Amino acid sequence: MQRRHLFALPAAALLASCGFKLRGQQTFAFETVAVTPERGGAVASELARYLGSAVRPLVPPAGGQPPQVIVDILQELREKTVVGVNTSGQVREFQLRIRVKFRMRTSQGRDLIDETEIIQQRDISFNESAVLAKEAEEALLYRDMQSDIVQQLLRRIAAVKTLD
Repeated sequence: MQRRHLFALPAAALLASCGFKLRGQQTFAFETVAVTPERGGAVASELARYLGSAVRPLVPPAGGQPPQVIVDILQELREKTVVGVNTSGQVREFQLRIRVKFRMRTSQGRDLIDETEIIQQRDISFNESAVLAKEAEEALLYRDMQSDIVQQLLRRIAAVKTLD
């Protein structure tokens, strides 16, 4: 038991001295946000789910306050291109790609984050004898890329320190 402590202590000291810190709760410069489009976009829906109770409708009900900031998902595009074929011309590899363009602005129209594009891509092999399995793998990869994009969006939104 003491041997473990002897090995763990130097490892902990090394990690502490290099500036390593676990990622904590993200703090935002705003309390309320609207995410557009409000319906239909997979990235917008997942982003709104992560932001939780801070999300407000773009047009508040009568007497309500407008959201402090608006995150516009301008474009969400899923692409699938062939990147590899065998000698007989059959597809062996695809590249899956998601492109998301977004911007963040105040409710008065001042840009906090200019129009920005985030791209995620993954390669997937293809085998015509396992089409159903490859379709399921493709859906899983798209979902994984979408989650990665939402995490990048959250980090970029959290980097905005002031609304002025």
